Amino acid sequence: MTIKLKTCTIEDLLTLQEISYETFNDTFKDQNSPENMDSYLKKAFNIKQLEKELSNRSTQFLFVYFNNEVAGYLKVNTNDAQSEEMGIESLEIERIYIKSKFQKLGLGKYLLNKAIEIAMEQNKKKIWLGVWERNENAIAFYKKMGFVQTGAHSFYMGDEAQTDFIMTKTLL
Repeated sequence: MTIKLKTCTIEDLLTLQEISYETFNDTFKDQNSPENMDSYLKKAFNIKQLEKELSNRSTQFLFVYFNNEVAGYLKVNTNDAQSEEMGIESLEIERIYIKSKFQKLGLGKYLLNKAIEIAMEQNKKKIWLGVWERNENAIAFYKKMGFVQTGAHSFYMGDEAQTDFIMTKTLL
C-alpha cells in the first residue's frame, strides 16, 4: 500500500474535472434532485471554472494516489481565495474528495493532515471548512479531528439554499 501526493497543474484539468463530478455526484445525488445536482455540477466543475481555480495563486490542489491510482484530491485556499472572509491567518479546506472505492482507507485523514501541515508551513493560526449540515459522517470525522462548529453559511445546490456548518480548528 503506497500513498503519494502530486500537485495538480493545468495539464491535470480533465482528470480533476472527472474526479470532481464522480465524487460529488456519488456523495450527494441521493439527497438532492437530479436537476439541482446537474445545475451544480455544470456550474462548479466546468472547465473554465476549474481552470480559474487552478490558476489562482492562493489556491492549491493536490491529487492523492493510492497504489499509483488517483484516489481523490484536496483543495485548500488562503487569502482572497477563501469562500468566506476569514482573514490572512486562516486556511480553508474547500474540498477533500475521495472516490468511493478508496473510502475507508484513511485517505481523508491523510489529506486533512496535509492541509494542517500546509497551514502550519504558512504560519496560519486556524484552519476551517464548510460541511453540509446533513453530512453526519463528515461532521463526526471533523469533530474527531479537533474541529468545532463556529458558524454556518448558505450553500446553493442549484436553486435550493442549503446550510453548511463552518467548522474551525485552531493551530498551535
